[in-house]
Amino acid sequence: MLSLSGIRLRRGRKVLFENVSLQVHAGQRLGVIGANGSGKSSLFAMLLGELEVDDGDLALNAGYVIAHVAQESPHGSSPSIDYVMDGDAELRSAQADIAASEAQGGSAVPHALYERMENIDGFSAEARAARLLHGLGFADADTARPVDAFSGGWRMRLNLARALMCRSDMLLLDEPTNHLDLPAILWLERWLKRYEGILLVISHDRDFLDQVCTRIAHIEHQEVRLFSGNYSQFEAQRAEQLAQQQAMFLRQQKDIKHIQTYVDRFRYKASKARQAQSRLKMLERMQKIAPAHVDSPFRFHFLEPKKQPQHLLGLTDAVLGYEGSAPVLEKVVLNLSAGDRVGLLGVNGAGKSTLVKCLASGSTLLSGERVLSKDTKIGYFAQHQLELLRPEQSPIDHLRVYAPADREQDHRNYLGRFGFSGERIFDPVAPFSGGEKARLVLALMIRQQPNLLLLDEPTNHLDLEMRQALSVALIEYTGALVVISHDRHLLRSVCDELLIVHDGIVDRFKRSLDEYPAWLKERELEQNNSESGYVTEPKRQLNKKQQRQEQAQRRQRLKPMLDKVREIERQLADRRSKLQTLDESLADETLYADQERQAELGQLVRDQATVKSEIESLEWDWLEASEALESAS
Repeated sequence: MLSLSGIRLRRGRKVLFENVSLQVHAGQRLGVIGANGSGKSSLFAMLLGELEVDDGDLALNAGYVIAHVAQESPHGSSPSIDYVMDGDAELRSAQADIAASEAQGGSAVPHALYERMENIDGFSAEARAARLLHGLGFADADTARPVDAFSGGWRMRLNLARALMCRSDMLLLDEPTNHLDLPAILWLERWLKRYEGILLVISHDRDFLDQVCTRIAHIEHQEVRLFSGNYSQFEAQRAEQLAQQQAMFLRQQKDIKHIQTYVDRFRYKASKARQAQSRLKMLERMQKIAPAHVDSPFRFHFLEPKKQPQHLLGLTDAVLGYEGSAPVLEKVVLNLSAGDRVGLLGVNGAGKSTLVKCLASGSTLLSGERVLSKDTKIGYFAQHQLELLRPEQSPIDHLRVYAPADREQDHRNYLGRFGFSGERIFDPVAPFSGGEKARLVLALMIRQQPNLLLLDEPTNHLDLEMRQALSVALIEYTGALVVISHDRHLLRSVCDELLIVHDGIVDRFKRSLDEYPAWLKERELEQNNSESGYVTEPKRQLNKKQQRQEQAQRRQRLKPMLDKVREIERQLADRRSKLQTLDESLADETLYADQERQAELGQLVRDQATVKSEIESLEWDWLEASEALESAS
């Protein structure tokens, strides 16, 4: 058990926490959220003993092993699998004792040492490390490669694998999804759900928090408040709390009305039927989310593009890649028109960024045709653009380049919507955090009034409030966009169409985003069968009686699994019916206008969040049960 009692913690002159008391038990998975600078990472440093508390008591069970992900990029010539296995200190200690005993010669290794290895699963440790590496996206051949052979992002994955290798009582993860692609994130979610110790995770990925966490610790106003449930349930509880505050309530109603105008704007436009249907669903959901973010410091929108050509950009028979290397993508045909909202899926290295670079400038086009309309104005956001900021210049200096005619007050107002206020707008950007630089690059891109947005991982470094503000702004955006992101909430919110980049081609993804894990599983099974040379054995000839007997035995063997699938389907149908009823109740406009019905509104929002969480859990159960049934068939 972890226990904090009356904790007070400072960082320099700033008080981060005051009189914080909480308890966390084994098996609980705690999501730690709060604005940048609120003290999330300092809380981890305190638990690791790197910061001393100014007051209060921090109690941990004696002998607790705490694992965390090192933030420094690893170096060395040792194989990656050895680096990962080093995360299990007890394993290495037992191996060292056995090696020392063997080195003495003459006498046999004491049985107690082998028994110790058996007790800690030491003999299967290498296989365990290999599974961790595979789950995080490493190829089989990568296990023997030296650490120095990997790029920075892959080295951070090694750090994560090393932390997971540790048989810990408490696991601290600070932004674990930052260097992962979506398949690796989905694998990590499944792994963490099986973790038996105390998990504390800092993340700005709301879907990740929803899938993994059983409680939320919200840091705000020098307090740490615990909420039961996942992030969506936290939003519902916080929405109710804020709605009860009269000053916040009025602002909340203004936000809901603002969002409703966009619902009305697209609802009856037949020419935008495809976009309208998907955006309507998300906009209606945004109405429920908005109250939880009513006090967000970020509030901006995309400026209306000066021109909106119907045909923006096209690629025909394009071969993409880099000079001197084999092509990354071939036979790419893609046409972007006004109003298109495309999300790109695919593992890291599949070629998503290569495609976006080609769309942005044609720099990766080896052959084929790229046609750009004369009125197309591209807004391109990528992580390398953060490095293009001029370190010695301030945010207002950068903004003046794009809006030289605006007054200083206009610049102040504009930058304020992105969280830059007071004298901060005159400070050099060199010491800015990654999140602040990302916000500034977004602000500069938006000010140029593009009609085509190309966004390559735009939410990296952004906190939850800024991600929410960006999602709302992109929903309202009237131009076209192409998005690469491992943030499923963002993809689900703003994209009408998904493309999958794999095996050197670009395909239309005909399933929903929620079906992407199943697609990945199918691809993995196909690949494993192909690599193993698996061929089904010819069926032996049976007479009719033998066939009936075998079919009966098969039905009897499969019945428990089939019954489980059907029961989950029955529960899913029940929950979906209940969710539809709740959605219809929440669509009642009088519910928001009548202040006396706020308690009813809060209960409906909580019920909706609970049912959605149950549906997500049941869908995963159904997928696993169906795969088990299919494998046994």
